[in-house]
Amino acid sequence: MPASSTWDLTALANAADARAGAPEQHLWLARLLEWLRHAPSRRAAGRAASDLPEAQGVAGSEAGTPWPVRRLRHLVNQMTQHPEMRERIQGLVAASLRRTDLAALFADFGFADRPTLGGEVLARLQARWLPATPDTTDGAALFALWLRPEDASWLRALDDETLQRLAALLPVVDVHEALLDAVTTLGSHLHSMGHGAGLRRRMDPAVQRDNPFRALPREIDDLREALEDGPLPVAGAALPAANRLNVALQAANRSSVALQAANRLRARLQACREAADSVTAHLETHGVSVAIVHAQELVRRRCERIELLLDVLLGSARAQEWRRLIVALLETLQERRGIRPLLTQHYALLARQVTDRHAETGEHYITRDGAEYRTMLRRAAGGGVVIAGATLLKFAIAAIGLDAFWTGVWSGVNYSLSFLLVMLLHWTVATKQPAMTAPALAASLPRGSGAASEAEVEAFVDRVAQIIRSQAAGIIGNVGTCVPVVLALVLALQWFAQSVLGLQSLGPAKAAAVMQGISLLGPTALFAAFTGVILFASSLIAGWVENWFVLHRLDSALALNPRSVALLGAARARRWGDWWRRNVSGVAASISLGMMLGLVPALLGFVGLPLDVRHVTLASGQVAAAAATLGPGVLAMPLLWWCVAGIVVIGLLNVGVSFWLAFRVALRSRGVRLPERARINAAVRRRLRTRPGEFLWPPRESGP
Repeated sequence: MPASSTWDLTALANAADARAGAPEQHLWLARLLEWLRHAPSRRAAGRAASDLPEAQGVAGSEAGTPWPVRRLRHLVNQMTQHPEMRERIQGLVAASLRRTDLAALFADFGFADRPTLGGEVLARLQARWLPATPDTTDGAALFALWLRPEDASWLRALDDETLQRLAALLPVVDVHEALLDAVTTLGSHLHSMGHGAGLRRRMDPAVQRDNPFRALPREIDDLREALEDGPLPVAGAALPAANRLNVALQAANRSSVALQAANRLRARLQACREAADSVTAHLETHGVSVAIVHAQELVRRRCERIELLLDVLLGSARAQEWRRLIVALLETLQERRGIRPLLTQHYALLARQVTDRHAETGEHYITRDGAEYRTMLRRAAGGGVVIAGATLLKFAIAAIGLDAFWTGVWSGVNYSLSFLLVMLLHWTVATKQPAMTAPALAASLPRGSGAASEAEVEAFVDRVAQIIRSQAAGIIGNVGTCVPVVLALVLALQWFAQSVLGLQSLGPAKAAAVMQGISLLGPTALFAAFTGVILFASSLIAGWVENWFVLHRLDSALALNPRSVALLGAARARRWGDWWRRNVSGVAASISLGMMLGLVPALLGFVGLPLDVRHVTLASGQVAAAAATLGPGVLAMPLLWWCVAGIVVIGLLNVGVSFWLAFRVALRSRGVRLPERARINAAVRRRLRTRPGEFLWPPRESGP
């Protein structure tokens, strides 16, 4: 046969040596599988189609058959027709499999040595970037060396006839004990996880009383006892001639006992899965732990692996069951190449908890009528007064002349204390609203695959208008109060410094530099968008801290712990616990936002990234202070009006970037699909054309 594929197979078969060392045998098997999956060039494919008996008529019935399947058929034919080739390949495969720890493949492949999310990430990174050695007996390592995830597709396409012929040609290697050992190992891991504090304490109380993980070792021991005499006979297999009827009855009885034990074990595995799933209700109520979510996933995957192994041990069509197991392992191999899907999956529930709490909080930042709108203006006006003081303190900190890091630290402390004061006084800072209101908007999206009703669409547009005008009210209140307060304070300080102390104020050069930094002609837009990212990040930190607080039940600890009761008294301890439960998110948001606004630019400067922050209220206060220093003549300076334009852009980007990021996270965490997106967008545009005022102030209230 002149085909190059035949010549390659002949060369491979001649190189098969059952007496070679383990690394050489493992490398030979890797080369054989590479030969199977290697698709020839178009010209070579044409020659192969004419030369290989199984590839005849490639333009017809074989046109859609994967090349690995065609080459496997050719390999099976060659081994059937040439006994010497068959013996060489069978001897090498048998020698390799006998020294390989197959139990490690069946039980450990796809599971990190350390059953934690960090251990899983580390294991995936190592598998992805570190080269593998063939000098090993670890079945899991050799499986990843021999096979690739894309091999699953042609294995699924392999016809049953070829699969049966291949199974008949493979050497007889006893893997029965390895399969049972793998089931025992997986069951031991499940038993340990089910009794660990992480899952056990969070299970449904009814499940805790009759923990299904408790009886799992006994069910596995019953299965091992039923199968201790070796694998069950496959249907249609020939029985020994001596006393054939008695042998048949014993085999049938043994099969019945084994099937009963397997069914009990399957029922026990289903109960274990349900017990692990019951933990989700506790997490949604009492806070999410990513480690617990990972443990739930491990329980599910190990239960599925045991069921696959049971199918191989007890199935009537062994070759097909082996294929299912190998394909499942290849799918696991594909999963282990990705880090992002793993993190996305395990952080989805945490993200949902964060966004759900923000959605509940965000309802307080949405104005629905005139009364709520006026309340928002008053609260934002109060916040503007506090930010005005923070602006002047920022100038004072900068005037001290500290280095960049300590200037950032004390600026962050200044901002944090200011935001905390705003929160404690029940006022508001406009830029903290988007990360809270975006999840509330996501919660109001029309859901489902069917068409949304007109009422649902209009309700969503109403919520969009409410949120936008709430943001507008917050910014108007903040800036509208901050600017005149800063002007008044700067003018008063200038008079006091010059008349009483005889000192100079900010100075024209410094004032002009401040205004140039906020002018729209500079990098203001970039810095404002970057600040929007910081605003969003502070909301994530706040949500994570609140979830951690709830998960560890610190409110109950503060209220009931003997030490806190002895220190504060019972009534005050309860009030402290309740206060922290209500306000821990706000405290975390205020501190994290303030410190990031102060420190992030300084830290980025150390690594050569000249990014700065532009917060709309702080920027307006800085422009007001600079304008007061320059005097009335500043009104004729173009720089002032470029700064005004810059403040408008800063406000839009602060709010827009933060809102967009929070909205995206809310959508992903909820798994929300937005049906008829074009229809809803058209409804929003129609409302903008017909009633644009609703996006700035509430509609006129109808009389009684």
